[in-house]
Amino acid sequence: MPSSDVTMTAPATEATGATKAILLPRRNRSLFDKSQTRAIRLSASDRWLRGISYVWITLFTLFCLLPFVMIVSASISSEAAIRTDGFGLIPKDFSLAAYDLIFQAPKQIIGAYTVTITMTVFGTAIGLFIIAMTGFALYRQDFPFRNHISFFIYFTTLFSAGLAPTFLWVSNGLGLRGSYLAVFLQLLMTPWLIILMKNFMRTVPYEIVESGKIDGAGDFRIFAQLTLPMMKPALATIGLFLALAYWNEWYLSSLYLGSTVEFKPLQYYLYNVINTANALRNSVAGANVSIASLPSNTLKMASAVVATGPILLFYPFVQKYFVSGITIGAVKG
Repeated sequence: MPSSDVTMTAPATEATGATKAILLPRRNRSLFDKSQTRAIRLSASDRWLRGISYVWITLFTLFCLLPFVMIVSASISSEAAIRTDGFGLIPKDFSLAAYDLIFQAPKQIIGAYTVTITMTVFGTAIGLFIIAMTGFALYRQDFPFRNHISFFIYFTTLFSAGLAPTFLWVSNGLGLRGSYLAVFLQLLMTPWLIILMKNFMRTVPYEIVESGKIDGAGDFRIFAQLTLPMMKPALATIGLFLALAYWNEWYLSSLYLGSTVEFKPLQYYLYNVINTANALRNSVAGANVSIASLPSNTLKMASAVVATGPILLFYPFVQKYFVSGITIGAVKG
């Protein structure tokens, strides 16, 4: 017994730093960690490299922000100043004429925002759910037809029916012309996003599915409780793509909605405002009316601010998932 006591206590006296950190009480462990952290010192070359990296990232960030600052500056400048002095970072001859023209019909702009936000929220949520289930099904190794279905999905990225057959099918075959569903359903899923989700699912260990089967869980429970929480980077990335597609959509609205609905999506409404302003300028160009004060360039810049402002507020919430989505394939266990 005495010899065994010596044997058990000897390794404790020769424990490494990591073992000491584990054996220390919780109240003393923080002091140990801080003392170890203070021992780490950056060399001069590391400090220079870090400083150069910070300066470069700062300059690159400013370089990316300059176009947006220029857009905001031009949107609150007068049309005459833009025509005379051009675009700049500082507003010239402050004017809100472009915003007055956009918001001259408050009911229409509020309705446009409501339609766009509703389609973006529901389209992104439903599209994410369907794309995630499709990627999960194509990822399952026990699904016998996954290669055939993957081929048909990939085939549609190379060949499409074209605009005329699609328009006739949606308008006459489905009878959706003049309905928001004609725009909503076409943006709900895209083959490229399904392929992206399927490729991401390859990083999820298949043993998780097998363990769920052993525990008696069904397919939907395995999907919802085991694999879906591990798909947050892919869901954030694909969700942003879906949200941008719904938010920036105007072409399908011009094809299927036209003048049949009271409230247009935001991008299509701004597109009509710009076309109306250009038509007004062309109609008075030959008359004895000064067109220098009629907004044209400033209207385009103001439309860009109105259209991109809300979606920019959404990006910071999903930015961290982009980083993990980029690095997840590089982490090796």
